[in-house]
Amino acid sequence: MTKYTDLEYLRLTRLEKFFYKFASFFIAIPSWFWGIIKAIGRFFKNSAIKIKNVFVDIGRTFVKGDWKTKVSYFIMGFGNMSRGQIGRGILFFLFEVIFILYMVLYGGFWISQLGTLGVQGAEKQYSAIYDNYITIFHDDSFKILLYSVLSIFFIIAFIYTWWINVKQNKIAEEILASGKKLKSGKDDIKSLVDDQFHKTLLALPTIGILVFTVMPIVFMILVAFTNYSFKFDGRNNLFDWVGLYGFNEMFNWTGTGNNAFSAAFGEILSWTLMWAFFATFSNYFLGILVALLINKKGIKFKKLWRTILVLTIAIPQFISLLYVSKMFADNGIINGFLKDTFGFTHKFFGTATSARITVIIINIWIGIPYLMLMASGILMNIPEDLYESAKIDGANAVQQFTRITMPYMLFITGPYLLTSFIGNMNNFNVIFLLTGGGPTNSDASAGGVTGAVGYTDLLITWLFKITTGADTKYYMASVIGVLIFVVISVLSMIVYNILPSNKNEEDFQ
Repeated sequence: MTKYTDLEYLRLTRLEKFFYKFASFFIAIPSWFWGIIKAIGRFFKNSAIKIKNVFVDIGRTFVKGDWKTKVSYFIMGFGNMSRGQIGRGILFFLFEVIFILYMVLYGGFWISQLGTLGVQGAEKQYSAIYDNYITIFHDDSFKILLYSVLSIFFIIAFIYTWWINVKQNKIAEEILASGKKLKSGKDDIKSLVDDQFHKTLLALPTIGILVFTVMPIVFMILVAFTNYSFKFDGRNNLFDWVGLYGFNEMFNWTGTGNNAFSAAFGEILSWTLMWAFFATFSNYFLGILVALLINKKGIKFKKLWRTILVLTIAIPQFISLLYVSKMFADNGIINGFLKDTFGFTHKFFGTATSARITVIIINIWIGIPYLMLMASGILMNIPEDLYESAKIDGANAVQQFTRITMPYMLFITGPYLLTSFIGNMNNFNVIFLLTGGGPTNSDASAGGVTGAVGYTDLLITWLFKITTGADTKYYMASVIGVLIFVVISVLSMIVYNILPSNKNEEDFQ
């Protein structure tokens, strides 16, 4: 493709500019992927170098450190306490004691079971007391996997804390060697509420993210490599490691039955991407249009129009969506009006095309108020001088919108568009409360697929069905969760790297 200079590009017609940009976009995709691969490579390379430097520093500190530092390698906090930093030393020591007790009493057992995920499940035994057979529970694979993940994270936290303990001893030796005094417990407390206050504030949220976000993600990924389902081959509470079986079942196109999973995944993924595109950009452009109309000079009752639109936000979404789903039902208000007025009815959720169009239109009604409020704030901050200059140059309203308003809006709201697109891919409420994923796609549901696949099902609603049916396949739901993560990650990295607001942050400053 011919590469134009800036001057040559300005001489092109609008149609030529459009095709030039369009071609440039697709030509640049391989270089973006290559850039991402190189960035990942640099990350692992830098990580390896940092880990190597940490081990070298730990060894050097042990060799050159005094006896107090050497003892601290085995008894955490000893060096701090022996140098007068009692508070720090006690905290390090208590953490080590808690870690050892946990690993001896609980953690070691759970990790030892991780390889097999348990060998003896629940069984029926006769009880002379109750004169009946009762269920005796033994190994529970779910608990083994869960507590093993918790134990591994605890081990990682201990190793990190141990390394901090080593660094503290090294720093303490250097401070004392320079003739300065070490910080006391009071100094540490003052530091935590003063110059280190940001660490104090971020400590609890960081722990929360690790416990309630990172660990569940790791657990979900591990479940994808098991056969965890409602039926465990007759062994209650037990499941096994099966490697890539779940992924093979998802992408197996050669079989006669299980290939339905791959067909269903492709069908639902295509609709999910289509839904995310229309749900994002229809709300975006119509929200901007409504904001422009309301903010236009001469429009009366501006506060009233904004209030009416904001009412859809004030009402809980699940209430309004359930109400609207009843309105568009076969025997709902809308069909009653059509029958009484025009003599016919329409199955809004009866066919694939009709149901998909209906949910997109209803989503516009839900999403426009958010975009209207956001766009109103941005439009008020566009300098009036730009419009005045454009008017002097003879630009009409359409040209002002395409050359000033939209470029400014796209620049400011680029990251929002990305997050909105991702959010719509996982928009469970709208689809599930309106259609429940229906109408049923009999072709995609054939072949033993768990969860009746519907024409409006998103990946997230299909995942929900797989985990709540009579024959649930949790491992397959985890596989889908991993694939959703991969798809969203790839799209996010590509789009984020081409956003003008990311590449040219200073353009509108």
